[in-house]
Amino acid sequence: MKKALVISGGGSKGAFAGGVAQYLMKNQGNEYDLFLGTSTGSLMVSHLALGMIDELKELYTNVNQETIFSNNPFKIKKVGGEKVISIHHLNTLWNFINGRKTFGESKNLRSLIKKKVTREMYQQIRENNKEVVVTVSNLTANQIEYKSINDCTYEDFCDWIWGSCNYVPFMSLLEKNNCQYADGGFGSLIPIREAILRGATEIDAIILETEVTQINKLPARNPFSLLFDVFDFMLVHVERHNITIGKLAASNKNLKLNLFYTPTVLTTNSLVFDKILMKKWWDSGFEYAKLKCKNTEKMSEFRPDVLTDKEMEE
Repeated sequence: MKKALVISGGGSKGAFAGGVAQYLMKNQGNEYDLFLGTSTGSLMVSHLALGMIDELKELYTNVNQETIFSNNPFKIKKVGGEKVISIHHLNTLWNFINGRKTFGESKNLRSLIKKKVTREMYQQIRENNKEVVVTVSNLTANQIEYKSINDCTYEDFCDWIWGSCNYVPFMSLLEKNNCQYADGGFGSLIPIREAILRGATEIDAIILETEVTQINKLPARNPFSLLFDVFDFMLVHVERHNITIGKLAASNKNLKLNLFYTPTVLTTNSLVFDKILMKKWWDSGFEYAKLKCKNTEKMSEFRPDVLTDKEMEE
């Protein structure tokens, strides 16, 4: 038996995944051999592999825009009590003047990764025979790559985590080994199939989107918001494709696949890091996992031999 925990991309919504993982690991007592993450998921998997859930919660409930961006391309203001996002023209212009390839820079995130994913953690994970894998998109080779902690030096692994999180063109572009790398979610937002290929026999997958589309987006007001809408559209369909392929692969190999979606839309811009909201999302993730697991247990108790089509899919 080889059990895997897979966490999708989702920026600030990763706080919700942290709450789900906390319940699964601490309250359900689930133990995993394999941890795979994309984008924000890649930030979480090292801590989860060592059971450092309290430290991970502290990280995810104390970040803000300055923690992530060394040059923030966003301007955030409140209109009628709601946060409205627009482009920060001066910061973006400054990036272009300095010959950068992106609207913003996320070098502060790289420093945060080095601080929070320590060399001692890296060594302990390898000694514990836990496999931790992060997803990156190789834009040069036009392919998805999965980087295992067992195949990387410490410095390289920190680079791959950073690259997996970089939602270009709003964040930095990782240039490494004569290639350009970006957010792993552009190709594999929820790497369920990769977990199966690496030998997983049971998978818990945390997906930082709702199971069905619940809102219609407002019309784009400028090229910047239009670009966001296009990216969101693309990532939603990448995610659905990943899930479909993962379900088929799991069914083909007769594996157990448990899917944990967000029950509601958490945010329409996951690159805004609000400590208060992220604390709320963490707690929501914990309560959601608690409810889902209890409902699953009741269903198994009263109908042990009968599963609905929906249950079989999950």
